[in-house]
Amino acid sequence: MPRALLALLMLVALPLWAAEPRDLTWSEMIPPDAPAEVPNMKPLHDLSQMSDALSAESAPAARQDLPNAPVVQNLDGQAIRLPGYIVPLEVNEQGRTTEFLLVPYFGACIHVPPPPSNQIVHVRSEIGVKLEELYQPYWIEGALQVKASTSELADAGYQMDAQKIYVYELQE
Repeated sequence: MPRALLALLMLVALPLWAAEPRDLTWSEMIPPDAPAEVPNMKPLHDLSQMSDALSAESAPAARQDLPNAPVVQNLDGQAIRLPGYIVPLEVNEQGRTTEFLLVPYFGACIHVPPPPSNQIVHVRSEIGVKLEELYQPYWIEGALQVKASTSELADAGYQMDAQKIYVYELQE
């Protein structure tokens, strides 16, 4: 009987091991045969038209160069862990962003043009992250969906319902 119990436990525990997320890099989200991105070198804002510092903040957001960039289809449904910066889309009454864009570098979509859509993940989270804690990178874990979405800030090529969100720390 102990062997049967051990076998049953192994069968139940196996899916838990298999569900461990794999670390994904941003470059793996771009198909190997995708054309090279050519950055748009236009100025972000026409500085000659700025009358004061406030007008810079109210200036229209810079346009996304590649809103329909090709995605990697075989990433669909994979449990992944991806580091990045949070750009809030929705904020709840507790001051937490529960819907946001995950991007590879700080300031993307706000102070600089958005990256290509295959470098943006539209994330939803029940718990979210406090707005005052958004100036640091985070690890986001969950099942990645190859599914486009559009927001006021940028188009995303991927989506995810976050299972875990925690501060990024380098592994030694």
